[in-house]
Amino acid sequence: MDDQTVITLLSAVFAAASFVGFALPFLNRSEKKERFRAVIEKRRKALFEATKDGSIHRGRAQQATTSARDSMASLYKMQKMAGEMGEKMRDKMLQAGIRNPSAPIKFMIAQGVLPLVFCVLTMMVISGSEKEISSLMKLLFIFVAAVSGYKLPDILIKNRILKRQQEINLSFPDALDMMLICVQGGIGLEQTVDRVAQEVSDHSEVLAEELGILSAEMAMLNDRRQALQDFARRVGSGAAKSFATALIQAEQYGTSVSQAMRVMSDEIREMRMATAEQKAASLPPKLTVPMILFFLPALFIIILGPAGIQASAAGVGG
Repeated sequence: MDDQTVITLLSAVFAAASFVGFALPFLNRSEKKERFRAVIEKRRKALFEATKDGSIHRGRAQQATTSARDSMASLYKMQKMAGEMGEKMRDKMLQAGIRNPSAPIKFMIAQGVLPLVFCVLTMMVISGSEKEISSLMKLLFIFVAAVSGYKLPDILIKNRILKRQQEINLSFPDALDMMLICVQGGIGLEQTVDRVAQEVSDHSEVLAEELGILSAEMAMLNDRRQALQDFARRVGSGAAKSFATALIQAEQYGTSVSQAMRVMSDEIREMRMATAEQKAASLPPKLTVPMILFFLPALFIIILGPAGIQASAAGVGG
């Protein structure tokens, strides 16, 4: 192969890579929209099935006798305690974006299995080590491994929740502005939320999914207040909770929804600016140690290096 052929092949490869880099964001955008629509349609179907099953079995549930309830009082209390723990775990999974009904059970299984796995691996490493390790240090290593295995799933879930909430808080003020425009234009709240969910799907897939589920629940359920409360419970961020609270109060007291959205948009932007200022204020202390370790030695070498070289040269010459 001559040089001209190599240059032609390299140019073709670079051109193909440039085209892929240009087209990939558009392909990802279409995939995000398809995933967003799939999540919303799945939620609508689940709500429809739940509503249908509830209307069928409501008459049967009303036929339960008081004596049966009294005889199962203790069991009900135990189930209620377990249900509260499961509900908290379920809320945590929803805030992390995990909507699988079996996710809480898998999470608890992981918290029970991972400590054993980490302990076994630690014991294998200790037994294979040639260095003599005391019994106290062995117990300490095994204890740390067990605690690490127990805390690892919770740390991963909390990290995922934090990332989702940061993305939602970043895009929520713009979504509120679009909602305000739609509401002032005379569009209903359900249609507004659905329209905004479709618009923000290109920028924030997480917020689009949550708003799409909210629109589905508001359309399928008769209780708009419950739909807003479920939205705040799923998202878990301060912006979503404030948004749900403002709309519930606006509907309860008959105040203007557009005014509530305008106030909420300003408040969330102020919260975002305060968070940015807080991060900026905490930056100088964080930079102190890297500056001492990396910048100052290099600066001293640059400043004092030539003088040291001249001094050593003068000493040799003398």
